[in-house]
This record gives sequence, C-alpha cells and structure tokens, in this order.
Amino acid sequence: MLPLLLTAVADGRLSLEDIILRLHDNPIKIFNLPEQPDTFIEVDMEEKWTIPSAMRFTKAKWTPFEGMEVQGSVSRVVLRGSTVYIDGKVLAEPGYGEDVRAKSNQPKQETCATPITSTPTSAERVKFTSAESLPADFGTPTQTDYKAGGLVTASPKSKPLFPDPLTKRGVPERQRQFSLTDPRVHSNSTSETLGEDPVERIIPVVRHNLNNKHILSVKQFDRNILHQIFTVAHQFKRNLAPEIHTLATGCVLGTMFFEPSTRTHLSFTSAMQRLGGTVITLSPGESSLLKGESVEDTVRNIQGYCDIMVMRHPTPGQVTSAARYVSKPLINGGDGVGEHPTQALLDVFTIREEIGTVNGITVTMVGDLKHGRTVHSLARLLTLYNVKLQYVSPPELEMPREVMDYVEKKGITQTSHQNVLDAMSSTDVLYVTRIQKERFPSPEDYAKVKDSYLITPETLIKAKPGMIVMHPLPRVNEISVEIDADPRAAYFRQAENGVWVRMALLAMLLGKC
Repeated sequence: MLPLLLTAVADGRLSLEDIILRLHDNPIKIFNLPEQPDTFIEVDMEEKWTIPSAMRFTKAKWTPFEGMEVQGSVSRVVLRGSTVYIDGKVLAEPGYGEDVRAKSNQPKQETCATPITSTPTSAERVKFTSAESLPADFGTPTQTDYKAGGLVTASPKSKPLFPDPLTKRGVPERQRQFSLTDPRVHSNSTSETLGEDPVERIIPVVRHNLNNKHILSVKQFDRNILHQIFTVAHQFKRNLAPEIHTLATGCVLGTMFFEPSTRTHLSFTSAMQRLGGTVITLSPGESSLLKGESVEDTVRNIQGYCDIMVMRHPTPGQVTSAARYVSKPLINGGDGVGEHPTQALLDVFTIREEIGTVNGITVTMVGDLKHGRTVHSLARLLTLYNVKLQYVSPPELEMPREVMDYVEKKGITQTSHQNVLDAMSSTDVLYVTRIQKERFPSPEDYAKVKDSYLITPETLIKAKPGMIVMHPLPRVNEISVEIDADPRAAYFRQAENGVWVRMALLAMLLGKC
C-alpha cells in the first residue's frame, strides 16, 4: 500500500501530511494505541520501480497491481530501537513483535525523570521534517527525534512521515531527526534472514569497498559509500551493544598529529577504544623527527606497529604523499588548508541527524573560508546532494576558486555575501568557522578580520525555526556563548557525532563490518 501512496505524493495527488494523518495520527486516536519509542520507517521517494507479479513478503503470492510503475519504496524499518528490515533483508527473528493492544490497556505510569511535552500537530511536524526531496542515489532519511512511536522517514529525494512526539535530551519542543538511508534496488528474490551471529544482527550488513583503503579526500566518496558509513554510525549511536566493544580486539590505531588537535585526536582514540582496540600516539616533539628523520620514514616505521593510522600535518598534500609509502590504511586527519575528510563526514551525518535530510536545504558557511579545510571538504561533499551553498566572509577570506569551480561543475548553486544577515532567512544550516590566526602571515593581517562575524541571539531572530547552527570547533569568539542554550545550537552534538562516524569508518577500513 505504501508505494502506491508515495506514488500519489510524487504525482501531486496526495501530500505527506495526508499519509501522516491517515496512517499514524488517526489510528492512534481511534484505536487508543500506545506510543512505541524509537519506531519508524524510512522510505526512498526517488526510486522508480515496477510492481512484480508477487511482492516479496506477500502470502497471497499475487497482486492486482502487477506491472504498475510506482515511485517510492521502503528502505528501512526500525522497531523499538532495533533495525528489523534493511536492504531487502529481514533482520528480526520470529516472535519479535508485540501485542500493542495489551500495552494500550495498561495504565500509564509517570516518572519524575520524563519531561512532559505536548504532541506536535501534523503541520508543526512537517515544518521540520518535510524538507524537499532528497537525492536519488543516496539518502538522508530520517527519524524525527521525538522519541515516541510510529514514524516514517524518507531517504534521497524523499520526505519523512509519521514523526514522534518527544523531544531530544530534554530540550523543549525541539524537533530533530535521525537520518540513515538511501535508495534501494528492488529484487524479486525471496527475503533473506540473517544468521544467528549476534554481532551480525547488531551491526548492519553493508556492502562497501573500504576495506584496507586510505581515506585522503572527500572526492573518493560516492553516495553509496556515504550511506554505508552513516548506516553503521547510526547503529553504533543508537545501540552501543557489548558485542561492538570486541570488533577491533587485537587491532592497534597509530595517531600522528603534527598540528594541535582536540576533537579529531580524542574522538579517534575514543572510537578505537570503544571498538575494543588500542591506540599508540606519536608525539612529534619527542620523536626522531627532531633528528632529521623524514615524515615518510616516520610513517613507514609507524605502520609496522599498528593496523591503521590517522595523520594530521600542516602542509597540504603531505598526508597523501605519505600514503604512497604505506600499505596499512592511512586516514587524513587534516592537512593544513587542504582537506579534512572525516570532519566533512561527521558534518553531513550531523545534518542528517538534526534536520533529517541533506537534500533541498541551504547551507551557509561563515568565517574564514580561505583557510578552513573543514569548509573545503564539506562544500565538496555536499555536491553529492541537492543543496544550495551560501558563503559569507570578508573579501580576503573568500572560498578558494578551486573549491568553487569544483562545486560549480557539479551543478550546485552557490552565492557569496559579506553580511550574514543577508543569507539568514533562507538558511537551514549555519556553519560557522573561526578566523584561523595561525594561517595569517602577520598579526596585523589577522587583526583586520578577526572580529568580522559574531553570531548572537539577535542574529538568529530572522532564522528559520528548524535551522541549526554548526561549528567544527574550536570556537574563539565567533559564536556567543548565549547561543549554547538554544536548541538550534548543534555544535557540541556535532562533535560527539565524530565518535560514531569514526567508529564506523575504522570498523569498515579494518574489515570488521
């Protein structure tokens, strides 16, 4: 039934609000159904397919709609926090279902720890969740983070349905989403049920080619790879089961940071340790580099002590150069003003988790766009989606021409501004960066632009209710601390997401999932 309804939405004959009302809101009221926490469905609104002679999971073994062209399909089903269907595979074991009628007859119990919130209307939910279509081949569907039941979310070129009515982490009336899917290829084969391996049931079975690969630039990613990474990261975030803590047992991560780092270094360390692995760290100031040893020789030696490496260096291209000399996976943790691919991954993951989609949105990047490797990588990675980019910076700190040319070739609309207020009303994601003092040739040059932008509560007055504020951190003085209490301030949640994304990346590079 759902593909037929989604086709009607694609044809303009129904709206997502209609489906929400008839398949979620009304049944709950009519049958007095209980809320089911962390329960939702993801749909891909882009996929076009032909209904076969018999649908894969039907008992009737026939359908009157055989041969009908439809648009929209179910990508994932999450029931009470567990993924029970993904990629055409049924993950749930028989008997996992529950009799919701029994629950509906039980008296509701109140607890002091649970915040009392009101259930948003369909119109209120759509304001946050029905961002225009997602991209075709990869998706960013979503689960609205209200934490109560019955939700359908959407993937590429898709839109979310059936949101839940609770807020996240006690933040009043802030509606956010978890996103994690992309278009699926329908097949007529019988469904597969995964085996009994508990780790296999906890960690989604993903198909990728990242095993033993270097991660040097966002240019090496496509939508399918992003989908696989985000699927695993999302699962880690939702369910850090004991079995996950043994995935990388016996594996060693080597970290080499030739520039200061807090979040990247610590999140990689945390990610490896959460997977059950160990970490060794090179301190350049205490190494043979002081004796004249080359970076290449250093990296060659380090790979003999570990299974995978992360490297940061102040010179653009240095990590890529070092990768030529090693056979173990090497991850670029930032190379000067060049790239920061894993930061871009966690940024996109955060957008999907917070807003629910990366498609049909406008991302505004503010600050030092010339020297900011995070925005260089993010702008490139966002070209895999249907987005609009706005750049706000002083003239001397504009986005490099090389990055803008790359974005232009991908057909992405981009505009430049000097006043952040000029871009605020259309912004869905405000991505703020610091003015990077260490990149300027002189203190005088830095002093001219260091206070160019300050995001305050007044700055956000004309912002969309569902927009979010992001920052790769560290923050200096470009975002007022008064913003921290605003539910739209996502930068600390963004930093935390780095652990889940880097856990997923490490596990996939090591061939553990």
